[in-house]
Parts: sequence; C-alpha cells; structure tokens
Amino acid sequence: MNKFNCFSVWLLAGLAAAVPAVADPAPALASLSQLQTFPDPSGRFATFNVPGPVDTSNPFFQALGTNGRSCVTCHQPADAWTVTPAHIRERFLNTAGRDPIFRTNDGATCPSADVSTVAARRRAYSLLLSKGLIRIEMTVPAGAEFEVLKVDNPYGCSDTSAVSVYRRPLPTASLADLSTVMWDGRETFKGQSVTDDLEHQALDATLGHAQAAQAPTTAQLQAIVDFELQLFTAQIRDKDAGRLDADGASGGPLALSQQEFFLGINDPLGLNPAGTPFTPRIFTLFDGWAATPADGSAQSAARQAIVRGQMLFNTLPISITGVAGLNDVPLPSDGQIHPTIQGTCGTCHDAPNVGDHSLPAPLNIGLTDAARRTPDLPLITLINKTTGVMVQTTDPGRALVTGKWSDIGKLKGPILRGLAGRAPYFHNGSAATLADAVDFYNTRFALNLSARDKADLVAFLQSL
Repeated sequence: MNKFNCFSVWLLAGLAAAVPAVADPAPALASLSQLQTFPDPSGRFATFNVPGPVDTSNPFFQALGTNGRSCVTCHQPADAWTVTPAHIRERFLNTAGRDPIFRTNDGATCPSADVSTVAARRRAYSLLLSKGLIRIEMTVPAGAEFEVLKVDNPYGCSDTSAVSVYRRPLPTASLADLSTVMWDGRETFKGQSVTDDLEHQALDATLGHAQAAQAPTTAQLQAIVDFELQLFTAQIRDKDAGRLDADGASGGPLALSQQEFFLGINDPLGLNPAGTPFTPRIFTLFDGWAATPADGSAQSAARQAIVRGQMLFNTLPISITGVAGLNDVPLPSDGQIHPTIQGTCGTCHDAPNVGDHSLPAPLNIGLTDAARRTPDLPLITLINKTTGVMVQTTDPGRALVTGKWSDIGKLKGPILRGLAGRAPYFHNGSAATLADAVDFYNTRFALNLSARDKADLVAFLQSL
C-alpha cells in the first residue's frame, strides 16, 4: 500500500476536481483530465500532464524507503511540485510534526536535534517551517583545493569534513526544459543525458531522503522520470489580468509543453549547437497584449504592467560584474576575461520562454556571501591550500562537488515558470517574495529601478 502523508492524500484526491474556480474555457488541445489548477497568491497556476490524468500508482507517489517518504512528500502538486512553508506548517499542525517530511536525517536542522515533544520538533524543523529548507550533507571531495577551517552552525552540525548546507527542494515539473539537475549540478554527469541524470537523482533521493534499505528497480526509476518529464507547470490566471493564455497571450502550461528546447538553445556565449545567434528577447508570452488599450479597467492595467515587465526582462541593460563563472573566465567568443559584461536578464536566463540556462552554467551572484548571512544559516570558513586565502560563505555550492576553489558559491539558475506558486525564492529561501527577489537584483547590479519598474517586473514574474 502506498504510504504518503494525509496532506498529500488530500492534494491528490483533489487533483481530478482541481479545475479553475471561474468559468474559463480549458485550452483547446487540453482536456480537463490533463489540466489541474491550484490557487496561489496572485491567481492560479496549472499543471499540464501530457498523457492524461495524474497516475498516483506511479512510484513517484510510493514510499520506496524506510521512513514513510515518497517523492511527493517534498514535491507537492499544490506547491507547483516543490514545498512551501505555509503548507509545511499546515502539515506540522495536522500531524504534530510527525508527517513524513519531518524526519531528522535531513528535515531537521541537525540529525541530533531533539524531537521528543511538539515544541522540540518545532525547533528541530525550524528551517523547514520558515523557509522550506532541507539539510544537505556533503563530504569535502578528496583532493579539494581547499580545506574547511571552521563551521559556525547555529544548530550544531559543525563538522568540517561533512558540511551541512540548507536548500530549497527544486520543482519536479517542466524538467524537459532542464540542463542541470540540482542546485549545485551534482546529479549532472558529463556524457549523460538529462534523463539519465534524473534517474540517478531519483536513485540518490530514495536512498538518502527516503532512507531506502535497497535501491529502487530500474523500472521504478524509469517510471518516476517518465512521469516527471510529462509535467509542465505555469501560471494560468492572474487575479487582475485574467487568463494568461487569452486574447493573444501564450502563458500557461500547455504552450510551455510545446516550447522548443534543446541543450544550448539561445546560449549567450556562442555555444548553441544550431549556430543561431543569441537573442536577449527571452520571453514573448505576452507580446499579444502589447496593444492592450488603457480603458481604465483593472484588467487592462494589469496586462499593461505584465507587458512592461516582460520588456524590462528582455531589454533592461545590466552591467554584470563580480559574477564568478562569467567575469572571471575567458569567454568562448574571444578567449578574453571581461571584468564587466554588458548584458540583460537573458544573459543568465537564456532558455526561450523558460528562463533557466540552456547549458550547465553555475554562477556565484553573491547570494552566499558572508555579508548576506542571516542568523538562521551557517557561516563556513574555507582556506585555499595553495594561496592561503580565506573566504567565508553560507554555502560553498558547487565547490563541494568539484573541490575547485573557483566554484565556491556557484549554483544554477532555476526554471522561472510557475514562480508564484512556490515562494520563497533562491536556493536558501532568502527572498520571501518576488518583490524581495527583484530588490536583490536591483541592489546587486545597481539597476536603479523605479517603483513602477519593480512592480512591473513582479507582475511579469508572477505571471510566468
């Protein structure tokens, strides 16, 4: 018998009936059995499941380990296939902190945390409850170019050889448009397809997060990945703008499922295998609303804001500086290092109408810098074995995979579709809202955005 928490059962039971609360026609090519919608703060998002109704007999929904967890435990349909703090808190209240997501191996801030009482469990799972963060323990690679000198962890877990970092579970939807598996790319392997990478990720997740006593079968892993690759999630309705696939717009998950994607598509560094030049015009979803008349209605005002936000995303000039992975490496175009690169949002979010990078491109944009540390995150001190240079970070990022000094703090940019349903943002949940995320970029890259610019970008991002 499948074993997943009662909250998941409630969600899954609602899938068949989860149609829009308003009388919107479904997209012409999708039946209601393929399209399930859920509310979020800015309207509704939807998942388009290509084969038809969601098959809850798939191993994705089965507890293949020993602790009651399944993939759906941390990848909930109503959370755009990740988990959100508000719903995690509901699960805590409904089960007194005993839902399968609350397990000490990685749900707690440290495995040694006291979970003997409800109050103790609330403390032990504080990062999961506040930011939806899972603890990831990673061993420093043999032969690494650095040593971990010290770990200042507010919860214990201060080992310098097996380092604990805290990250958001990534969505298990729209994975057909993926180039890198996991924030640090640890499940992306040279010479393998993304499908192979996802099967390896499912294996590791079952053995690790679900604490399986034995590995899933090849058939089970393949079934999980086949299921994931058929899911496409995107915002489908804005509370003011209305349907996002209406009147010439092409928002929503159906159009996303038909979006062309291949590794390297629209790569800004000239690595597109088709040889097509890069275009910063990444998103075209709302081009059809460009001529929306200003008739004074809330709908027209909302649509105009979304169009302006899309234009800003595509055209706003950004002087990119201090980004490890861009400014410190020779560019393929000329073999030179450029301390400043004149770009746009699409320089790092290049996949058309998807927004992740179409090739693996881990970058350090400063999110893990010691200056941005909050008291609920660790501070990790690293020293370069050759130069003696020290750096402090809240998450060494890809360096814990490769052992390279130059990879400290590098992480991938995620898919940008379905954002409104899966706050908070960034790998560490440091942006509670999309407005916070826009503020980060505005400050980090000195964008000098006006109040309207910020509002327009938020309107656009929450419509993706």
